[in-house]
Parts: sequence; C-alpha cells; structure tokens
Amino acid sequence: MAYRRFLQDVDSSAFEVMLGFEKYLAKSSLSRTHAELIKIRVSQINGCAYCIDKHIQDALNIGEDPRRIFVLSAWRETPFFSKEEQAILALAEEMTLISQQGVSNQTYDAAINLLGQQYTTEVMMAIIAMNAWNRVGITTGRIPQ
Repeated sequence: MAYRRFLQDVDSSAFEVMLGFEKYLAKSSLSRTHAELIKIRVSQINGCAYCIDKHIQDALNIGEDPRRIFVLSAWRETPFFSKEEQAILALAEEMTLISQQGVSNQTYDAAINLLGQQYTTEVMMAIIAMNAWNRVGITTGRIPQ
C-alpha cells in the first residue's frame, strides 16, 4: 500500500483552498458550539475517526457538555438540543446524505425560519466544509493520534 500523504504535504495550493472554508467560517457569525456539533455529526455519518476525535476534543475544550456529545448520533431522541440545534443537525444529516433523498423542503424551511437566511447559509458552508475535510481525511488515511 502506498503511503498516503495529506494535502499540505503534496500541494500547498490545494490545502489553501480548503483553508479558505475555515477563513470564511471564522469570519461568520456561526457559533463555536454549532460549528462543533456540525463537525462531529457530519464526521460520524461519514465515518471519519480522525475528525470525530479532533472535534470532540475541540467541543470539550470550549465547554460543551460531554453528555450531549455522547448522544449526538441519537439527537432526535433526547431533550438536550434546542430547536435551532435540531434544525442544524437535520440539515447536516440531509446534506451529508444528499444522494439518498436530497434536502427536504421541511428541513430547509425549518432552518430558514429558525435561523434566518444568512445563518442558514453559514451553517450550510460549515456542513460543506466538514464533508470536504472528511473526504480528504478518509482518503489520505488520517487516524486519531
């Protein structure tokens, strides 16, 4: 098996493109809590162990309740997430699994109604970015340290 190198090891320009997502998100109004919930949930769906591990640590470092992280994959069955967080998680799941049924009008409309157009756009960009990072991480064989 060939050694799999990460983007910055091969093409710094490609890595800069990915960092562009992060620069946009850093300037956005997206809360750190929402960002980390998106990163963890999308990574769970995609099966990216490196990103799950990294973003659980990041979430804990900003004070996220471990109990919410423990049940994140079953968020619909808990009272631990606000209506806004539920809208974000539903959108994250449908966008990540977009080939299965697309993004429903109900999910999209709930996000717009609860979050507003601008914040929903920022959420969507965070979902897109995390899906991209997961694909890079899985393809290049990144594992938790």
